[in-house]
Amino acid sequence: MANHFDPASSRFARSLLSSALLLACAQAWAQQAAAPAAAASAPPPAPQQLPAVRIEGNYINSVGSSDAASAGTVTAKLIESRPTLRPAEVLEFVPGLIVTQHSGDGKANQYFLRGFNLDHGTDFATWVDGMPVNMPTHAHGHGYSDLNWLIPELVNGIRYRKGPYYAEESDFSSAGSARIGLFDALPRGIGSVTLGQDSYARALLANSNALGGGDLLYALEAAHNDGPWEDPEKFHRLNGVLRYSFGGESSRSTITAMGYSAGWNSTDQVPKHAVDEGTIGRFGAIDPTDGGHTERYSLSATTTRRFDDGEFQFNAYAIRSKLKLFSNFTFFLDNPDEGDQFEQSERRSVYGLATSRSWNLKLGGFDTVNTIGLQARHDRLAPVGLYATVARQRTATTQQSEVRETSVGLYAENATQWLPWLRSVVGLRGDRFDFRVASSIPENSGHAKAGLGSPKLSLIFGPWAKTEYFVNYGYGYHSNDARGTTATVAARPDPDTGLRPAIDPAVPLVRSKGGELGLRTEIVPGLQSSLALWQLRLGSELVFVGDAGETEPSRASRRHGIEWNNHYRATPWLLIDADFAVSHARFTGPDPEGAGDYIPGAIEKVASFGITVSDHGPWFGQFQVRWFGPRPLTEDNAKRSKATTLAYLRAGYKVTPNVRVALDVFNLFDRKASDIDYYYASRLAGEAAQEDYHFHPVEPRCFRVTLTANF
Repeated sequence: MANHFDPASSRFARSLLSSALLLACAQAWAQQAAAPAAAASAPPPAPQQLPAVRIEGNYINSVGSSDAASAGTVTAKLIESRPTLRPAEVLEFVPGLIVTQHSGDGKANQYFLRGFNLDHGTDFATWVDGMPVNMPTHAHGHGYSDLNWLIPELVNGIRYRKGPYYAEESDFSSAGSARIGLFDALPRGIGSVTLGQDSYARALLANSNALGGGDLLYALEAAHNDGPWEDPEKFHRLNGVLRYSFGGESSRSTITAMGYSAGWNSTDQVPKHAVDEGTIGRFGAIDPTDGGHTERYSLSATTTRRFDDGEFQFNAYAIRSKLKLFSNFTFFLDNPDEGDQFEQSERRSVYGLATSRSWNLKLGGFDTVNTIGLQARHDRLAPVGLYATVARQRTATTQQSEVRETSVGLYAENATQWLPWLRSVVGLRGDRFDFRVASSIPENSGHAKAGLGSPKLSLIFGPWAKTEYFVNYGYGYHSNDARGTTATVAARPDPDTGLRPAIDPAVPLVRSKGGELGLRTEIVPGLQSSLALWQLRLGSELVFVGDAGETEPSRASRRHGIEWNNHYRATPWLLIDADFAVSHARFTGPDPEGAGDYIPGAIEKVASFGITVSDHGPWFGQFQVRWFGPRPLTEDNAKRSKATTLAYLRAGYKVTPNVRVALDVFNLFDRKASDIDYYYASRLAGEAAQEDYHFHPVEPRCFRVTLTANF
């Protein structure tokens, strides 16, 4: 299959023109907003005075840096220090978040946080340079978050938040969100080559140069990996970034173009008894024709203007993506002759913008910051489909749809410093969604719309004795797959009658409600420590299941837990991290079948420990160990997964000030554990159907060596 990026195509050109026009309008609006402020005869109000923020170089998590104990920022310095097996593992800098995989490396990762099996991203919102990563109404899973196109060396920082307490955060953010920023200009050029076991190879060239009063950043990445699998993965990707930034501190703008293409064979989860009986090896596959191909191209523009009385921000983006994914999770359960492989495929265009204006004011003698913001997004899928296949060849169409999904969000927020030790943040958000579906099943075509409002409140007390306290409460939501909101019959006919059973449409928007009590302290010199007690409720919902092509009922749920995060600067060159999280998740709605109240896959315990050595003479390195505990796999808790412990190690040496070499060791202790576990029924060829554990093994210990030259 040919892989190419054609920027001259008419659709891409139209998106380029649209983004340029939006940027021009934003700059004009900002200039008009600046004129009255400059002409005013009276002096501007004094800006809000907040506690000073101290930057430690690895985290911006000190007292006064955020509105909740569970929020924070990770800087590029720490991201550069830690080895990553996959690009999406940069999200593991969010305390308590686990990133795994149950398929090939080109597919979106599996995420766990706060009592959730987040699947491929539902209920955790991810953004890169102002562009949404989560894809609604996705062929494989609603909220699908593929970060394989991210180049970690270009990440300038990650701002993370948890809970539905922030007016700025929209769909998919009930459990949390992460906003990943990119460098405008690299501190130094990067040329690196990485070689490792199992035919792993990666090359990266990235640099930035002054051009026309601004900075032009460019990066090109190519990688290949076969992995430890008996059927080589043959994963290959090509990735490019071109970014131009211009302006000064008071006015800064960027225009960014990205292109990414990848293909792979995948070894998906396999039944435990097949490995125990020697039918396949631990790294073998039941269906060796599984795999996929994906592409993503984007153009985005941002502008920030700072005035005497506040700030204006604007960003717009256009994204084109496509995916073909071939999977077989039940093998020969439904089709004993040809197998159960299916294809999930989509072609997508995304257009969106976000803008906000904040004002620093004195109201009633109190310092305040008032912010209003607007966010809009439009997804066009033409088509998105589910197909029966044999060895990647289509044999039947389960369903195919064209979808138009539009969302508009408007929010307002007020932050007021009432006393030197008391600050409040009050927000209100309103969202409106419109779904239009044209399905190959006529009964499932239609139009749905929904809207809701979400109030937010945060109170920040202190600091006293270098300690501050937080109370957070808010309402949020997540959307459901557009196809589910209009579906009235099942996608698959009943095998006995040949008719499609009637089903209820999915609720378009599902309410969440959460609260948190927390503290952050620096009372111990060199130690930043935070503690958060949280809870979250999700309303009753009907969720569209992409693998089945139909809706599936789900009950209301409740989660609560505790998180304790610690960052200790032992010496100028030694940083120690220790994070712990415990969660409790249960269904709360009535269960007519009496299956139980446990939520399958809900993570219960997470612990991580890390040591980072930087600039200790010519040496640098990092050791990281993470543990995520057993999880229920069935609603009655009769079947549970085992715990997984993984350790990564980096040891590096600076040969010269501009040349360094690093050895990365993944799965340092060569643990035979699972990246993920499931329990369900499947059938192997020539066998009877049976329920069993299905697992995707962690990769065995492997070594990679990277040579990097800075210029």
